[in-house]
Amino acid sequence: MSEQIVIVGFGPVAARLVDELLPAVRSGEVRLAVVGEEAEAAYNRVLVADLGVGRTTAEALALSDAAGLVAEGVDVRLGVRVRRVDRARQQVLLSSGDSVHYDRLVFATGSRPVIPNLTGINPDPASPVLPAGVTALRDLRDADVLRRAVDGGKRVVVLGGGVLGLETALAAAEEGATVTVVHNGPHPLGRNIDRGGGAVLAAGLRRCGVRMAGNARSTGVEHNGPDGGFSALLLDDGSAIDGDLLVISCGVRPRTELAEGCGLSTGAGILVDHRLRAHHEPHIFAIGDCAEVRCPAPDCAACRNAKGPAGLVGPGWRQAEWLAEYLTLLAAGAVDDAEVLPELPAEQPGVIVLKARGLNMAVAGDNSADPWDEDALTAGAAQGRPRLQVAQWSDPEHGRYVKMTTRGGVLEGLVAVGMPRTAAELVGLFERGAELPADRSLLLRLDGPDQPQAAGPADPAGTVCRCAGVSGSTITAAVADGCSTVPEVSRATRAGTGCGGCHEDIKGLIERHFQVVTAA
Repeated sequence: MSEQIVIVGFGPVAARLVDELLPAVRSGEVRLAVVGEEAEAAYNRVLVADLGVGRTTAEALALSDAAGLVAEGVDVRLGVRVRRVDRARQQVLLSSGDSVHYDRLVFATGSRPVIPNLTGINPDPASPVLPAGVTALRDLRDADVLRRAVDGGKRVVVLGGGVLGLETALAAAEEGATVTVVHNGPHPLGRNIDRGGGAVLAAGLRRCGVRMAGNARSTGVEHNGPDGGFSALLLDDGSAIDGDLLVISCGVRPRTELAEGCGLSTGAGILVDHRLRAHHEPHIFAIGDCAEVRCPAPDCAACRNAKGPAGLVGPGWRQAEWLAEYLTLLAAGAVDDAEVLPELPAEQPGVIVLKARGLNMAVAGDNSADPWDEDALTAGAAQGRPRLQVAQWSDPEHGRYVKMTTRGGVLEGLVAVGMPRTAAELVGLFERGAELPADRSLLLRLDGPDQPQAAGPADPAGTVCRCAGVSGSTITAAVADGCSTVPEVSRATRAGTGCGGCHEDIKGLIERHFQVVTAA
């Protein structure tokens, strides 16, 4: 007898889980239902800003075809909100008045934007009411708001100096809008980048036409625009940043209210073990932005220092792929095989990449220590463990900065601004845990004038798309099989369907392939 699996949420991570479960649906081992709050099927939410500035289309962002899934036998319910989960009866109660039974339930509810408590905005964190001219840029309707502002050459104020806010600011500025980024601290990406790299990054943003307002604390919004819309962001020093559209980019918070409502354990997210099962509830799972892997075993070293949900699409996709295999085994009655399935590997520290015309940056790991900070360099150097070493190089006049923090020759943190090939090599070494050359200056020379500036990634065989885990060799093979554009490569390999940061590298591999073919 087949098992009924219900997925709550229909974002990118849920879409991957649905795709991976389709073989079991076709074989009759699984009956699958997915409930989405939005009227649209899953789409790539990470690239909503690109849609807002006219660089892509809603069709290109689509990750699922609802009609196609229905034809495969999936029960797809769009524009429907889950009111409550009845664990005793194993039912999901919907806003439509219907209920859906489950044998296994998966929370893929994602996250909601953090809305700061500003005068002029409803402070209710669960359902803030954003006035006209204010958006958090999370869905297709928000993209339409940004598109109208950019097309009209309006003044856009971005509140928040994280990577998504900076990407939005750069894209809007490139397309003709007047953009100001307002952030706390002396430089953007304050939680991820050191002071030197942050200063060079801020200067690079200004060169790209983005105005920067640092060390600023916002207190409220002013509504003197047409039809009572946004007109200015008010700061605590009494000044104001005038604008026509306010884009709030202050981070996200996991959506856990449904799980809390049915009595599940939560921390930063829904607490799950290493098999993505909710604590003390074998029938319920969670994946993606809403899931916090922290098992209930008090002696688990891996969970002792767990940092909550990753907030990135790549780890969510890998969770979806693993969980699909696990649920398929359970549905087939292969419980013993399911229990010996290797646990999902722990995610490696994330890499933040920012690419735009005239600006390239990569940041990873702990890069806070300075070369002269003796306390930081010796911290953790005990029982034969090497001390930290820091190699640092800066050329602010030309917008270049590199910092390598190593222990025993292996990177623990890095910053690279304005050095794209050095950044690519450092990121590869960081992800592989490989030792750096003794002469660190060899890495700086990768961006020297005597080096060939070939299109594409520095290592064509290495990982190009970190979100989907696709290598350059896989992409090259797809191009050799007839793919000639980034969308075609994405359809064939899934590369480029995440954050979009690898699109230029994919283009480079395509160009490299056809250059070789033409030369032959």
